[in-house]
Amino acid sequence: MTKTVFPPAIKSRPIYGTLSPRPGTAQLFVADDEGAEAIFDLAKSAPDGFFADAHIIFIAKRSGETYLARLQALQAPQLLVSPSFAAASPRLRHTLSNAHMGLQLSLAGTEGLIGQAMQAAIEAGIPYASIQTEHRGATRRRVQCVHCKGITEDVTHDPFRCSHCGLNLFVRDHYSRRIAAFQGVRVDAEDPGNVPSPVERFT
Repeated sequence: MTKTVFPPAIKSRPIYGTLSPRPGTAQLFVADDEGAEAIFDLAKSAPDGFFADAHIIFIAKRSGETYLARLQALQAPQLLVSPSFAAASPRLRHTLSNAHMGLQLSLAGTEGLIGQAMQAAIEAGIPYASIQTEHRGATRRRVQCVHCKGITEDVTHDPFRCSHCGLNLFVRDHYSRRIAAFQGVRVDAEDPGNVPSPVERFT
């Protein structure tokens, strides 16, 4: 799958780049589903031995074993395949807490994955500007309800019903890096019950 091109939006909206091989003492990749393709594209221009000190954490949410053989073919010394970010999070946080100067961190895949992995990296002291990101795959959003503070994963429609408090929420483009989520605001706050028909905006 090719890179997703997002239309211009407000300043808080994340902007993604393209992964490229950067020299460092070690390489840490975190990706989900089609994010694996960004790693494969990077590998095409990487020098020999680039993956000799690499650690790949791959979350196969919907892709199953589609990318497994190609990931193994990169011959990274460490490859973790996990069903969810929550399951992979302890490994990621342990790796980041034990990282040494010169670690290069690359994140690829969906916005939910990139945001949560970046949140963990920043908490571990890695500067935001030094983290490479590339969006691939689904555009479904991770949304926080500003009213109950609950987070709903993989939101596809706007407005949508909060999975925690049940309010009908408008999905804003405003993004919080601190919580790695877009913001959802009650759509019928001024006119209770007047809720527009949901439209699929994120696939």
